[in-house]
Amino acid sequence: MKYTIKLYITGQTARSLRAIDNLKRICDGELLGQYELVVIDVLERPQLAEDEKILATPMVVKELPPPIRRIIGDLSDTERVLLGLDLRPLPS
Repeated sequence: MKYTIKLYITGQTARSLRAIDNLKRICDGELLGQYELVVIDVLERPQLAEDEKILATPMVVKELPPPIRRIIGDLSDTERVLLGLDLRPLPS
């Protein structure tokens, strides 16, 4: 089983870059490479953001495995991110 995670950002701001770094650190530490991370800049793909109903950024959407989970912020609180996205390490 692999996790599918999308991170919606608005431009290459300090907050966006911090969210990318934090999410990569969390995923690398907890999901042991069993994930696909897609970073979407809503300035470049506004229609996609509208279709997904992205109202604030940075926002993470965990699509797989179900259920879909969303969390907003720079993702600096690892425990909050793990709990909010229902991320658990996969069994070895």
